[in-house]
Amino acid sequence: MPRGSAAPAVLAAVAVGGAAGAAARYGIAASWPGLAEDGLPWPTLVTNFVGCTLIGVLMRVVTAVPQPHRLLRPFLGAGVLGGFTTFSVQTLEVADLLAAGRPWLAAGYALGTLAGALVAVWLGGAAARPLADRIARRVR
Repeated sequence: MPRGSAAPAVLAAVAVGGAAGAAARYGIAASWPGLAEDGLPWPTLVTNFVGCTLIGVLMRVVTAVPQPHRLLRPFLGAGVLGGFTTFSVQTLEVADLLAAGRPWLAAGYALGTLAGALVAVWLGGAAARPLADRIARRVR
């Protein structure tokens, strides 16, 4: 974390962004119907994949901007998208699947989430490349 006078501003940006991201995640989970018959926690899985895709987009676009506002990445990246994605809940759901006697589903969910999240970040960055290139050309 940055030292000095920037630290409180960064902390506030992450906190406000995190509250917004967590509220959006809660809204998705609350509006999603109960667990699917297959027992897979779809709301968490979809939320994590969407959030990871957006992280890929954000990082590609922000790196194209020569001097983005110093609070942009903390607010959107660690804050909004960090609060939106929920790998801690995913871990609890893996434990629940194990406790329910579904070890194969738990393992598939854990490994599938990890692999899917990495692919989602890559896809988001790849999809945002034309936009990032346009931004980079504009500022030259």
